Amino acid sequence: MNKIVKLNDSDYDEIFSLSQFAFQYELTEEELQKKKEEAERHMIWGIKDQEKVSAKLHLIPLTVNINGASVEMGGISSVATWPEYRRKGMVKDLLFHALQKMRENGQLVSYLHPFSVPFYRKYGWEMAFAKMKYEIPMENIKKNWDGSGYVKRAESDISIFNTVYHTYMDQFNGSLIRDEKWWEQRVWKHKPLKVVAYNNEHKPDGYLIFSVKDRIFKVDELAYCSLNGLKILLQFMANHDSMADQIHIDVPESDNLPVLLDEPRFGQKVSPYFMARIVDVNSFLKQYVSQLQLKGVSLQLHVQDDFIPDNSGTYYLKEVNGKMDVTQEKGIKENKGNIGISCNIQQLTTMFFGYKRPMELYNLGLVDGNERDLHTLEGLIPSKQTYFPDFF
Repeated sequence: MNKIVKLNDSDYDEIFSLSQFAFQYELTEEELQKKKEEAERHMIWGIKDQEKVSAKLHLIPLTVNINGASVEMGGISSVATWPEYRRKGMVKDLLFHALQKMRENGQLVSYLHPFSVPFYRKYGWEMAFAKMKYEIPMENIKKNWDGSGYVKRAESDISIFNTVYHTYMDQFNGSLIRDEKWWEQRVWKHKPLKVVAYNNEHKPDGYLIFSVKDRIFKVDELAYCSLNGLKILLQFMANHDSMADQIHIDVPESDNLPVLLDEPRFGQKVSPYFMARIVDVNSFLKQYVSQLQLKGVSLQLHVQDDFIPDNSGTYYLKEVNGKMDVTQEKGIKENKGNIGISCNIQQLTTMFFGYKRPMELYNLGLVDGNERDLHTLEGLIPSKQTYFPDFF
């Protein structure tokens, strides 16, 4: 295994030189300074050759919302290697090291944006988030939306935006619980335009973060507390008909905006987005089921994790005195009698995040089990779609 060291601010010039080369961008001095400020929250691990960074990985400690509970998450970002050091197992070693650190730090899940899905699948990550991308002709959205309220241009009042954001995101799984720095450094990074929709009681009912350029109204983020809030913001977008011919917007995969439009035929494309993996299966399942109120549930999950063998084993989920409990029997054993459900770490993640349902994966041959246990698992996992509007 390659020797891995923790990098610090004295390595920043090398770290960001490698990033700029690997991801093919150039930073101004001002942009570089902002990158360095963002990196203060990162743990950066690297492999050196003769005191020079040859490969590195950023681990970002974050918190996400899963079924209404806060779950600690390790975000993997900016994984890069100089070409002369590639195919020497450096990234594999960095990923394993980062996952061990996450387990030590109580980060139960991990996200990343893949350069290659098959590459990260080898190490236990799986697609868990997708986006619907709309390209809507302005004429399709022009009408009287009959929203009750008004729109005001907004300064960076984080408390208002955060309240609306969390109200909106509560209907989904996996979103970030944003702090003030995240809003300032990531969401408002490029100084976008911002408006807040207020209802007739003068309470925030939605917001829009956007730009208008080259006759395209580009929505960076849309969130709303009610249908009324959405209608107010749709009216605001429609009022830009003299400035823009199209509206480009990313929304949750199951978004139903086309149903509200008289002409629903326009560009609609689902794009896979972020990958996730459960880092510590036992601890994750314990926290997950502790939020559930189920009676008489008893289920065995046989889980295979080739990259973190400690996760492999049989997990017994059972209601004890009105509360759900989880115990683990380590090691993969032959599942005699087809008792319980068998899956790998990738499919376990997609099921418990809510990205794919157990029966969907069973019908695709990606999980194995009997009908009774599959229905038990279907009832155990709340129906909540994943959605992740952020990026790192």
